[in-house]
Amino acid sequence: MFDICQWINEPETWLAEPERLRVITDRHSDFWRQTHDGAERHSGHFFGARVTSGFTAQVRVAARCKNQGDHAGLMVRIDEQQWLRAGIGYFDDTPQLLSVLTQGRSDLAVGAALGEREEVWLRVTLTQGSLRVQASLDGQRWPLLRLASLPAAAEYRVGPVCGTPERGGMEVAFSEFSLQAPLQRGLTDLS
Repeated sequence: MFDICQWINEPETWLAEPERLRVITDRHSDFWRQTHDGAERHSGHFFGARVTSGFTAQVRVAARCKNQGDHAGLMVRIDEQQWLRAGIGYFDDTPQLLSVLTQGRSDLAVGAALGEREEVWLRVTLTQGSLRVQASLDGQRWPLLRLASLPAAAEYRVGPVCGTPERGGMEVAFSEFSLQAPLQRGLTDLS
């Protein structure tokens, strides 16, 4: 499935196999816009597929996030000022489920602490302007991580994302990437 993706900020070291994408992050790679410190960063690694209508994207992510701001997961992007990224992130001295929604300015929503866990599954569904983000610890049960709005667009890009704003060299493995028509499930359906 990775053969339909294209890079925004291609990392120096990466390998795409039929079922797995391996990345080693470059130094100071990040996506962030203007929040508390006014910083604007558009240097993160994003391997996105183009879509023109609603979708459900899913991926399995393995990463050892250990420095503030390290992250790996899924991104949905309209342009440089409108996007969402969600996944494993390092915040407050621990790996956690995180999401960042950017509509001109970035926000940060912190989810559950992951402890020693270095692997999660992520699912993003976009339908009729609603963006449903789910995270799973086992690939079977899919609790809600975030529900947000994203403007209608002629085209979106969706796929794996990672970055290390304070360092480089984080190894990330993405697998089980899929892209399909939007799942039509109720908000409390965890399947």
